[in-house]
Amino acid sequence: MAAQQRTNYCNGEWVESESTETFTVTNPADQSVIAEFPKSTAADAERAVQAAVDAQDAWANTPGPERGAILRRAAGLLEDRADDVAETLTREEGKALAEASGEVQRAVDILYYYAEKASDLAGDAKAPSGRDSRLRTVTEPVGVVGLITPWNYPIAIPTWKAAPALAAGNAVVLKPASQAPTVVHELTKCLDEAGLPDGVFNVVTGSGSEVGGTITSHEAIDAISFTGSSAVGEIVRDSASETGARIQLEMGGKNPAVVTSSADIDEAVDIVGSGAFGVTGQACTATSRAIVHESVYEEFVDGLVEYAENLEIGPGLEADMGPQVTESELEGTLEYIEVGNEEGATLETGGGVPDLDADGHYVEPTVFSDVESSMTIAQEEIFGPVVSVIPVSDFDEAVAIANDSQYGLSASVITDDLSQANRFVDDVEAGVVKINEKTTGLELHVPFGGMKNSSSETWREQGDAGLDFFTTSKTVYLNY
Repeated sequence: MAAQQRTNYCNGEWVESESTETFTVTNPADQSVIAEFPKSTAADAERAVQAAVDAQDAWANTPGPERGAILRRAAGLLEDRADDVAETLTREEGKALAEASGEVQRAVDILYYYAEKASDLAGDAKAPSGRDSRLRTVTEPVGVVGLITPWNYPIAIPTWKAAPALAAGNAVVLKPASQAPTVVHELTKCLDEAGLPDGVFNVVTGSGSEVGGTITSHEAIDAISFTGSSAVGEIVRDSASETGARIQLEMGGKNPAVVTSSADIDEAVDIVGSGAFGVTGQACTATSRAIVHESVYEEFVDGLVEYAENLEIGPGLEADMGPQVTESELEGTLEYIEVGNEEGATLETGGGVPDLDADGHYVEPTVFSDVESSMTIAQEEIFGPVVSVIPVSDFDEAVAIANDSQYGLSASVITDDLSQANRFVDDVEAGVVKINEKTTGLELHVPFGGMKNSSSETWREQGDAGLDFFTTSKTVYLNY
């Protein structure tokens, strides 16, 4: 069957790229073709930016409740199509269907959430110091925004960036990841059918250097929100500094889960296992390091090995753990496993390609023990289902090793000791801290972001913090 031909979305229309070149999106479970997308040019990105510029003032002047009503209609449309969109997500990205369904529902919930928030963006009244006067603030959109999103949450992350941007009255240009852009098109269809005005939301597919580079360096872009690798994030930061655009960068992670001597080990195994192997380990918040007190170390390792070996690997429509998204991602994971062996860590289970009757990018869930914090597999982000188990002799050592990383995104402690739980919250260097919960999984109404090389440490995403990034304010003094 011929691949479905997709186009860009610009100024309220599905339009052909100026380029005749395309790229193919394939199912990582079996290499079947999902669709073909335009390998767009800088001119295509320029056209999308101009459409957003032309639409910006009218959208900013649209009453907040009216903007919210459009987001609410889009949420309902996406909710009606959730099963089909989830299956599409699994086919193009690879994650298990239950995980894909949860992600699509998250996008629905985000749209509903910001639909309501759109009515509350007028500003605040303040008490003036003098008589016969009024003092207030006025909230306004920042302008035209560029969004660059990753493949691992290909509908949730675009939605949690686009929804607050649109709710606040900004016009948007979005470049989705080339590995999994199809579900962004499904989101776009919902926004279009919900009545979003022409030019307010634009989608351009293509390379990061050509399309992404045009967006991030464009003088008309007022703010840039990026999620992806730290290396690319630094390029985005440098580009934005040339134009003065506001930036929001969410990047890598090397997330620790500390297991204390008081922890319920069965619970700890479930928490670490789901955090490490869920979504095939392809999450910036995935649990990558288990830092375990020596008194429960062997019991924990045995339990985690059993957890990994009981996972069913296969196509995401059928199994517990699907493939990695591309061959290059699989090769990168296998290279890190080889490095772990060479550096002297003990490979407890996994480490190879499973023997499956499928031509996909599969890797076994992998557990290393006897890992030292200085080892490469304990320092560099792997972005695959690999967890390093590190023994420690006390709680202070555990926290020190948790902080021994260039990253600081998410961290967890599993303990029945209230004192240690609170000390962990105080001392760990992470933007998201969890007690007796896995490092993955986020509530949509609270801030999300990291520290150190995990983030620009400027504005957080989600909740009211997500709106802060996409708005600016005026202070109004009235003397009557």
